[in-house]
Amino acid sequence: MSVAPLDESISLSVQAYMDRHAVEQPDSAYLIDVESGESLSFSDCREKVRQVANAVRSLGVKPGAPVAYAFSNSQNSALVILGLLYGGYLATAVNLVAGDSTIEYVLEHSEAKLVIADDDAEKLLEPVLEKVAGVKLVSQDDLLVTADDVSLNVSSVSALSNGLLMYTSGTTGRPKGVVHTQISLLAGGRNTAEAHALSHHDRGLCVLPFYHINAFCVSLMGSLVSGSSLVIPSRFSVKSFWNQIRTHNCSWFSVVPTQISYLLHNADNPDGDASGCDHLRFGRSASAPLSPEMHEAFESRFGVPVIETMGLTETAAQILSNPLPPETRKIGSPGIAFGNEIAIGDENQKEVARGVEGEILVRGENVLGGYLKNPEATAEAITKDGWLRTGDLGRMDEDGYVFVTGRLKELIIKGGENIAPREVDEALYCHPDVIEAAAFPVACKDYGQRVEAAVKLSETSSASETELLAICQEKLGKFKSPDKIHVLPELPKGPSGKIQRIKLVEML
Repeated sequence: MSVAPLDESISLSVQAYMDRHAVEQPDSAYLIDVESGESLSFSDCREKVRQVANAVRSLGVKPGAPVAYAFSNSQNSALVILGLLYGGYLATAVNLVAGDSTIEYVLEHSEAKLVIADDDAEKLLEPVLEKVAGVKLVSQDDLLVTADDVSLNVSSVSALSNGLLMYTSGTTGRPKGVVHTQISLLAGGRNTAEAHALSHHDRGLCVLPFYHINAFCVSLMGSLVSGSSLVIPSRFSVKSFWNQIRTHNCSWFSVVPTQISYLLHNADNPDGDASGCDHLRFGRSASAPLSPEMHEAFESRFGVPVIETMGLTETAAQILSNPLPPETRKIGSPGIAFGNEIAIGDENQKEVARGVEGEILVRGENVLGGYLKNPEATAEAITKDGWLRTGDLGRMDEDGYVFVTGRLKELIIKGGENIAPREVDEALYCHPDVIEAAAFPVACKDYGQRVEAAVKLSETSSASETELLAICQEKLGKFKSPDKIHVLPELPKGPSGKIQRIKLVEML
């Protein structure tokens, strides 16, 4: 078992952290908007989030109630989220790319009676809200204008109160509503700050959406816990990425492997290098495995260390991370435990020996309180001893580094032999033109299942299916190699950028 120490300060609420920073470092920048260039200090933010909390209260919503948010990233959207937490509301994330039926389900299941949205989201939500009774739609801009006129009388908020309701991607049925307390949210931020040695001197670039746990806990909560700054563009842009880091003196960033691949393959971009970014300490990769070939190619090209990590919506993002240089980083591993316990368990969740494959288990203050209105799923996911069953397969080496080998529910069983899709993915990523790759099972009368894969290639690539199959057979042998490789213009992905294999099966 790998264990990291806990910090008693995590018992503070978001309100307590905001109040403390506003007193101890009132003039330090916290939220920086890329589009407007405006920088808000901790003192400024504390006043604005208090006003947001009061504005929501003035609409007749009582603390503790769910309040949905639906918007692109901006300084104002961060203020709304922080205002909801500061006022003790249950911030309920709406994934704008999930589709109307899923958004409708989230609003009905959560019982949110108020949705705060920006202009673009309002247009997307209008047809959904025609089907959901009793939900009030409030413009983010109107709310912030109202917030300037309300009196400041926010009640004290307990760290034990629920803070976030975020729904899983729902690839195997209806999405589940993950409920986090303020303690677990801040524990996720604390784990990030501890793993990456964040301090008030740091400045992060947030290019992932706030409706995803990575941006919410790693970027927003991590910056709050560490008293550091957060630079917020509206979205990820390959063409603007390095210039944003240079312009705003960012010391770190958090991305997903798909974004790393796009940065790596964007050779024609005039801003496509990290020159002038000497202040950049590291980049952080999460939400999906990063292939060793892509990892090494990125570091070789840009000269920026990439810290591979691992986290889940259920764990407020971070559970594992490689240490920062010059400490040991193991390519192909998301690292060691920071701020929580990690064990590898057998089918009965009993710890196995080092080097033996089993299910990755997590225990700590960052683990969810439960699934909303779903005690059966909660009991299935969390053992009586408090271990969260992640559904991920892996092994732990003698140094405590975890190596993820696959997903329990994604294993391809061909002729009785288990094949991890990740093995095939990594073989395909050995070809320099492969931007995205994903293997998946297809029903087969002879073997039960056979292996197929889909790839996205760089625009100038002339790579053939035969060439890609040859690489797989060289790396994996013929039995594990795909029978067919589909070249697609885009692979389906969830909100975090993780490729969704089940949708590939449905598409093809």
